[in-house]
Amino acid sequence: MHPDMTWRTKGEQFWPSLKGRARQLQKWQRRGDFFRCHTTFKSYGFLFLFLDTRSLEEKSAFLPFTAPMVFLSLLSVKNLKSMILPQVSFYTYTTAFNIINGNASYNRQPYESILLGTGVIASSTFFGLLPRFLQLRFSLNNILTRKALPVVFLTQVSAVNVIASRSFEPSRGIEVMDKEGNVIGYSRKAGTKAVKDTATSRAVLFGTSAFIPEVFSYFFKRTQFFQQYPWSLWTLKLSCTILVMGLMVPVSFSIFPQTGQIQCSMLEKEIQSATQEPELFYNRGV
Repeated sequence: MHPDMTWRTKGEQFWPSLKGRARQLQKWQRRGDFFRCHTTFKSYGFLFLFLDTRSLEEKSAFLPFTAPMVFLSLLSVKNLKSMILPQVSFYTYTTAFNIINGNASYNRQPYESILLGTGVIASSTFFGLLPRFLQLRFSLNNILTRKALPVVFLTQVSAVNVIASRSFEPSRGIEVMDKEGNVIGYSRKAGTKAVKDTATSRAVLFGTSAFIPEVFSYFFKRTQFFQQYPWSLWTLKLSCTILVMGLMVPVSFSIFPQTGQIQCSMLEKEIQSATQEPELFYNRGV
């Protein structure tokens, strides 16, 4: 067993020991010791997401804006115009977040990111508005189209938004390193895996955050309390959305370690010929 895997904690010493291990993880990240980063994160999972300073900053930047936008994007409306601003705001923020927090080891110009982001925002907004347009255009009022369809579209578009926002990574490649942090080369296959894993985690985040409040709202409407206070539905749904997303942000961010691991045999021939290491590491991004 690797020496870093032998750490154990019990009782009252659990959280202090975990904080100490999180600080050690930060030192390894700054030093470029990717093997220890990967094995340590793999051992202790999403608990580090509550303790790591950088991850806390990312969560605090992600949650306050996206949770209300998810809530607004799922409201039933009588006209499409009232949905444009929430959709544009939501996908502008998520697109910028995805571009900024992606893997930046490849070469790119600022104008490329601006043009890419503009196109992704426009296309994501269009597909985000599509289920509402279909409802209003064809008078689709059954429970499946009114509730399930917007959730499905939000989940799928959020995942595709990551793929589109970070499309340079699979096409240009990202740095892959050995366990000592030495850069071996740039791999398009590692870039594809990094983007795919991040898109999956984002689909889990927004899909769950949109689905659970809709289920709660469906049953809440059948209660006597709702009959007396119909305005309480908005309060319940918004509170539920914030709560679920607050719980899901660290979980979704920890589904795949930020320091990813990939077998060298899965990479390009030129990278395989440049090292004898059986596995290499890369920064997945957030």
